[in-house]
Amino acid sequence: MTDELWRGEYPFPSNFLELDEGNRLHYVDEGSGSPVLMVHGNPTWSFYYRHLVQSLQDRYRAIAVDHVGCGLSSKPQRYPYTLTQHIQNLTLLVEHLELDGVHLVVHDWGGPIGLGMAAKCPEKIRSLTILNTGAFPPLYIPWRIFALRFPWLGSLAIRRFNLFAGPATRMTMNRNKLSGIAKAGLLAPYKGYANRVAIDAFVKDIPFSKSHHVYHELAQIEKNLTHLADKPVQLIWGMQDWCFSPKCLSKFQELFPAANVLKIADAGHYVLEDAKEDVLAVISTFLDTTATSVSTASGE
Repeated sequence: MTDELWRGEYPFPSNFLELDEGNRLHYVDEGSGSPVLMVHGNPTWSFYYRHLVQSLQDRYRAIAVDHVGCGLSSKPQRYPYTLTQHIQNLTLLVEHLELDGVHLVVHDWGGPIGLGMAAKCPEKIRSLTILNTGAFPPLYIPWRIFALRFPWLGSLAIRRFNLFAGPATRMTMNRNKLSGIAKAGLLAPYKGYANRVAIDAFVKDIPFSKSHHVYHELAQIEKNLTHLADKPVQLIWGMQDWCFSPKCLSKFQELFPAANVLKIADAGHYVLEDAKEDVLAVISTFLDTTATSVSTASGE
């Protein structure tokens, strides 16, 4: 499938933030108004949010970022692909764009990255929309993930044989199958060994024990979520997710007991693909209601 076909669903001009050592952080920036910042996970990229960008850009500033190593961002082979670095890059983007009153939308690894950023600057955050993710030490490790952590074999499987991003286009859906265009778009930036460097690094960054450095960082992010306790929160969950199962949703409900919750019984991990119309509608309503309530409270 040619790039022209999937780009028909992703017609956005590219924007780049220049980082150290010649690396560039790619992002979509469409529309005007209150900013909605969308943070993807692994192995997706800003293409995952294409429909949300299009549905909001008439009244919001819709921003979707690609982490370094992902999407249309630089893919250096020697780079600190760590949770800490991704949070730092996202913080730099927020500062570069001078964002305030941010409606944050996160999914998968975008959860700890986006919420990690938000908890450090809660004064910039207006609301949180959380989709099938975690922002705390793993409650369990799925065997499919565990199998990809064997020394060198895991990297070979992910980078040489594409046994993470490829199967993800099937194993993350339940209600529907990905269209050919959606599958092509999600996989487009990850053709070849070198282009899968960040996918492999994200898997390596999953803490399997308390001795892993990321375990303690996730524990700190969880602790810092109290800084966001006064924000409107929406939890949207595909309940057929084998990776971020309903146990993760329950954990977030404990952390944000006043959150709005949408459980989509037959949707999988790629909930924005699997239940697109449901998710777009509830996010739109939540953002509009939140924007109205904040404006009313501030006397605008």
